[in-house]
Amino acid sequence: MKPKVLLTNAIGREGVEILDAVADVVVAPDTRAQTLLDCARDADAILVRANLPPNIFDVTERIRGVVRYAVGLDMIPVEAATAKAIPVANMPGVNSESVAEYALSALLLMARRMHLINHTLRNKDWNSARVIGEKSVELMGRTIGIIGVGNIGSRLAEICHAGFRMQVLGHQRRLDMLPPYVKGAAIDTLCRESDFIAMCCPLTDATRNLLNRERIALMKPGAGIVNVSRGPVWDEMAVADALREGRLGGAVCDVYVEQPLRRDHPFLALDNMVLTAHMGGLTQESMRRLSIGSAQEVLRLLRDEKPVNFVNPEVWERHLARLRGLAPRHT
Repeated sequence: MKPKVLLTNAIGREGVEILDAVADVVVAPDTRAQTLLDCARDADAILVRANLPPNIFDVTERIRGVVRYAVGLDMIPVEAATAKAIPVANMPGVNSESVAEYALSALLLMARRMHLINHTLRNKDWNSARVIGEKSVELMGRTIGIIGVGNIGSRLAEICHAGFRMQVLGHQRRLDMLPPYVKGAAIDTLCRESDFIAMCCPLTDATRNLLNRERIALMKPGAGIVNVSRGPVWDEMAVADALREGRLGGAVCDVYVEQPLRRDHPFLALDNMVLTAHMGGLTQESMRRLSIGSAQEVLRLLRDEKPVNFVNPEVWERHLARLRGLAPRHT
């Protein structure tokens, strides 16, 4: 029998072909907690695109590792995996270009107000649309504050600096490790001085609710925000209030505290906010890279080899010892 690889969601054809050659590939029928628990009981590896139940590693006796089909680890109970000596891998950098380009398109959308112009031209008249256009601004010479200058944030900073001659402020835990064209700034300073803010940070205890009501109040009148991070890094209700009252000029959001976005969410009533369905990293190119790269990481784990992007490498020796205690492997 072949080892079993559980996919919480379907992946690209290229990745499936890689896995099919050596494993039985099973796609969960849905992503409810009980469904994933049931499907994972005899899995040798899990490829993750949905939230895993916090107790999933209590039922996965044969598991040889878990691979995140992206970068963010909030969908995986990493501490629980580490406690049970289960390797976790992710795919950093694979969709950085896609997300950075998405963030740039969001900046241009807010600056040129194209969403409002399009809506007005379609539903009202030509002259009204032109009036909105007269209120648009150029990116050149303006200041962008980037919260989280990792793979995505640094690429966005490069584009804004070199392509639009913007001033770039950056905030992260290590301000001494920023690219030379990014000026380090405390979070409050960044909020005060930026014309646009791009949230590109991972969700951690330190970044949860980082852009809160008090910091939003520090921002320039008419400033814009794009969030390609995670919903909980900002205060959704404070953002909605600031947009509704006109204190912020606009926002583009791809991520939410609760996903899918509920139909009564206040964001949906705001015409100065553009909403997308957590797809900033979804392009044909990035999905192909993710599919192939994550499948290759799964193969390494099935061969008892260390993954390239090892999130918890401290478990490796315990992991090998755990495998020696398992029943005979599939062949």
